[in-house]
Amino acid sequence: MGKRAVVTAGTGGIGLETAKGLAARGYAVTVVGRNAERGVRAVERIDAVATGPGARFVAADLASLGAVRALAVQLSGEGPLNVLVNNVGAMFADRQQTVDGIEASFAVNHLSPYLLTELLLEALKSGGPSRIVNVTSGSVRVAKRSFDAVEPPGGYYGFHWYGRAKLANLAYTLDLAERLRGTGVSVFAADPGGAATEMTDGTMRSPKIVSPGLRLVWPLVRLTFERATSGSASVAARPSVFAATDASLDTRTGLVIGPKARPVARFRPVTDSRMAKAVLGLSRQLAPLT
Repeated sequence: MGKRAVVTAGTGGIGLETAKGLAARGYAVTVVGRNAERGVRAVERIDAVATGPGARFVAADLASLGAVRALAVQLSGEGPLNVLVNNVGAMFADRQQTVDGIEASFAVNHLSPYLLTELLLEALKSGGPSRIVNVTSGSVRVAKRSFDAVEPPGGYYGFHWYGRAKLANLAYTLDLAERLRGTGVSVFAADPGGAATEMTDGTMRSPKIVSPGLRLVWPLVRLTFERATSGSASVAARPSVFAATDASLDTRTGLVIGPKARPVARFRPVTDSRMAKAVLGLSRQLAPLT
């Protein structure tokens, strides 16, 4: 039976390049996205480089926890899974809520991949040795580290709230790696380092996405953002593809794969077990598994 991989938000940008990388290595790739037309085009591009079975598209709005649950049921019913790449991510200039009434940054960047991963664990164990790759971000370094509630205290600043959601997911990722140690499922975080994608085009140009202090030096901040998001999606996908497939990681887990597609040091605050405990408690409250 062939190797099976799922890539969320895989119809464009880094997700599409990740899917192409997996298909080129022989995986039967399922890409998940919201738009069927984009899905058709993505499958064509993936199949053009595939060395194994053809790709396919599955429609799902990952901002909806109900849609995530339905997706997990569908994917689990299709048998063992070898690779899950949680590539989904979004930054919002203005505060938004999902259909579940949850702040959108936290829902899309953490709760969605958290819930999908937990609901696919049995399929991943059946497909072992298998790998989970959660895409992280350097923005975790400027995030508030409080997870008593879904929204941090203070005003809404899109970049910082995005970073906080990614920080929550990174804490979850490293904790999950320890929970799954010895089960045949390896867990990695992949930092793409930034690229020119739909998410960074436009959103990163507004000073309201950062805190008032950073707005005072907005020209410098904007230049930093522009430099950080000037790379190609194909280069930014390399850490995810490396984490999902490289043989050097066969006996390893709980690593962060940096922008150069090599293991890097963990962001020290995320190694605090209290953070993981708080994140898990909040996650289970907002997105119960039963």
